[in-house]
Formats: sequence, C-alpha cells, structure tokens
Amino acid sequence: MRVTSYLKYGIRFLFLQILLTYSSIYYLNNFLVSKKICEGCLGRSFLLQINNNLWEDRNRFYTLIPERFVDIEIFLGLFIFLFLILLYSTKFYTYVNELTYSLDRSYLDEFVSIYMLWTSSFIIFLTLFRVSNLISRGYLILYTFIVPLILLVFRNSEFISSLLGRSVTNENFITVNLDEDSVFRKLRIMTFRKNIQDYFNIDINNHQGLIKKIDSKNKEVNLNLIVLNLGEAKKIPKELEEYFINLNKKILILSKNEVKFDRYFLNRIEFVSNYYLTYFNNDIQYGSKYILKRVIDIILSSFAVVLFSPIFIFIYCYVLLLDGTPAVIKQDRVGLHGKSFKMYKFRTMKKNAHELRKELEELNKNDDVIFKIENDPRIITGTHFLRNLSLDELPQFFNVLKGEMSLVGPRPLFDEDTKLFDKNYMRRLNVLPGITGLLQINDRNTDEFSTWYKYDLEYIENWSIYLDIKIILKTPLSLFNSKVRGL
Repeated sequence: MRVTSYLKYGIRFLFLQILLTYSSIYYLNNFLVSKKICEGCLGRSFLLQINNNLWEDRNRFYTLIPERFVDIEIFLGLFIFLFLILLYSTKFYTYVNELTYSLDRSYLDEFVSIYMLWTSSFIIFLTLFRVSNLISRGYLILYTFIVPLILLVFRNSEFISSLLGRSVTNENFITVNLDEDSVFRKLRIMTFRKNIQDYFNIDINNHQGLIKKIDSKNKEVNLNLIVLNLGEAKKIPKELEEYFINLNKKILILSKNEVKFDRYFLNRIEFVSNYYLTYFNNDIQYGSKYILKRVIDIILSSFAVVLFSPIFIFIYCYVLLLDGTPAVIKQDRVGLHGKSFKMYKFRTMKKNAHELRKELEELNKNDDVIFKIENDPRIITGTHFLRNLSLDELPQFFNVLKGEMSLVGPRPLFDEDTKLFDKNYMRRLNVLPGITGLLQINDRNTDEFSTWYKYDLEYIENWSIYLDIKIILKTPLSLFNSKVRGL
C-alpha cells in the first residue's frame, strides 16, 4: 500500500476517533446516564456509581492502570479506539472495490454490517464494566443507530460526495462490445450507475469511428464511465489510448490477456472470472479532491451571499425599475460531465435576447463558439456597469451552493455551444463550471475562442485546490483592470 494511502487512512482514523469520542462522551453525560440520584446508592449520581464500579474492578483485576485513568470517559475513548482498529482490520469497511460484484444499489447492507459489529461490541463494553443497568434503554437503542450512521457517512468519499451533490447513482456509462448477459454487468462499478448506451460489433482498430461515437454521446448526455471489452486483443490503438487518457473519465477495459499500453499512467489491474480488468480514473475532480473543493465552495459562497445581500437587493430593485420582471433569469447551461442546469443571472438584456441571437448572427465578430457583439443592441440601457463589474453574475453563488457550479472553473456555456466543441475541448466538461477562472483574471473580454480554449485546458491540466485559491484571490483585482473587464 502506498504512503499516501496510509496517510489517508490515518487521517480518517484520527478524525473518526476524535468525532466519535467527543460525541459519545457528550451523549453519555446528557442522555445515556440520568442526572437523578441513584436509588439505594447513598445519594450518589448514576455517573458517580459507574465510576465507583470502575474503581472496584480496577482494584480487583487491573491494578497496573494508574488511578487518574479510572474514569468512564477515558474508558469509552479507549473502547472506541480499539473498536476502530477492529473495524479498520476488515476489508469491507476500509476498501470499497468497484471491481467486485454487487447485487444491491443501496447502502442498507453496508449499514447493517457496521450496525451489528458496533452494537455487539458496545453491549459487551457496557456489560463488562457494569454500566448497562445504569443507563437509559431508550437512548441506548437510539445510540446504537447513531454511531453506525456516522461510520457509514465517513466510510469513503463516495457517500460524502453524494451528500455534497455528486451521487454515484446519478452517473452514467456506456459499453463497447460487452454482451447483454455478461456477468461483468454485475460489477459494482456498473451496478451503481445507469447504462445509457451499448455498442456492439465495434472494430477497435477503427479507432476514429469509436472516438466519434463516444464524443457524440458525450455531447448528448452526462457521461462518466466507458467500459470496453477487448476480448482476445492485447493492445488498443495508440490514438485510442491517448484519447482515453485525456478524456478525464473513468475507463474500464476487459480483456482475456493483460493489456500492454504505449504510455505509462496510473491504473489498476485485477483478475476476475478469467478476465483482466484494467481500470483507471482520470476524473480530476473526484473523491476527496471533489469533497475539499465543495467544502471551500460552500463556506465561501455562504459568506458571499451574506456579505453581498445589500447589493443583491439593490440590483434586483434597479433592474425592476429599468425593465420590469423578471429581474433574475434562469438560463439552461451545461455543467459537470454534460449535465444541464439552470444558471441564475441578474437580467441585463431584453426579455427576448436569446431568441434574437440568430437574427444578429452576422454581427457576431467572434468564431462559431463564442457569441459576442460589440455594442450589443440587446443590452438594457443603464446595465452596462453591472456587466463590466460582473455584478450580474452574483446570483450564481446560489448555483455554487446547489453544487451545479464552483467558484472557480470554465464558464458554463449553452448546449448549442457545446455541440460545436472538438473532442479535446470536451474536456472542459470534466470539471465544475465556475463563476471565475483563468480566463477571467487574464483576458476576460477576449473575442477569440482560441483564448478561451487555451485558458480552459490550462486550468484542467493544472487544476489543484491551490490554483483555485490563487484565482479567487486575484479575481477582485481583475474586475477593475480595464484590460480584462467584462464577461
């Protein structure tokens, strides 16, 4: 196991130890143990009686333990530590292997397994240290459900990602040359996702044809996983290999023989049912990276909504006075992995602006993808300053809170624009679209699609949380730079 894996498990173990210990102590003191006087205990509380029982046992059985450690809270923390060691020694909790078979799309089986292990261990602890007869049975039953739920939530990034807006059950996949009755369709990686297309009798050597099919489907629907059955073949065409690596999606290759690649890249190989399963995940905003990005987005967006609330109200009323309702519009845009969503904006154009786009096509001084007109006649008089300072984009903080956008990323475009992307530029859909980005802090008023292309691909190829923070810090300064003013 790699050092990074040990570090990841260590951090998660420490986090669970702290969370469960402090929450358990709080629950013990406020719910499990009654604050009433223990009947027949000479005026002592239940909690004091529990500690007295521990003292009696310490003096009889384990005198080596220092006296200062004889306390139910310390014993509870130690029990949780030993329980987590036991739990982490089981593969079912520490390792979710997507390349194993699964017959259930729910988390119920996983919860029941954790529940049974926790409940049996905790009941033994309560009985062993003579605590069971001094606590509330009703609150005890509730507690047996609380801890397994916490453990399930923090078991891996998959569950937390679903809570933050990216559920694996909402992801889609396509298959190439995989029989309809293939046993591999029962793999967890496919069971939890939706099959949207099967391609049969595809000549792998005709890589251009296959790339065209995948690219076309990628433009139509939210695509996350590609499953390719190579059969007896040992290699895939170099151009197809390059395409898969740069696609920034999950790729699963099934083959009778181990596949040889021209390029070196991180992948995992498992031998299942006499087939080699080669899996690699180049989805750059996935798992823990996605979670960290979403946490930053939620915290900063919540702060921005509160901070800019007076400006929200002012602009809303200002647009109403200029051109009536609606002051805020919802536009259909394309988001992460091609998923459509409604993007919010303060309206700075006439009500039928998007319908007038075709009529004004000849005035578009840009190329086929970017639609921008100098002195656009569709803009409402008096709203130019809102666009120059990007104040019309403020409602998109709510898109960020909903998980449809991020603070940083390529600008979300219309579906008709996406249809014009080449297979390389489709990579922009593999990251969350953003309010700001490299383009916005460098040359946001550009008329050339090649500049958009350059900055978007540069962002994707170099993406990191550090880069996001850097862009966020530079964005306010770029708003007042005449060279980059205006979206």
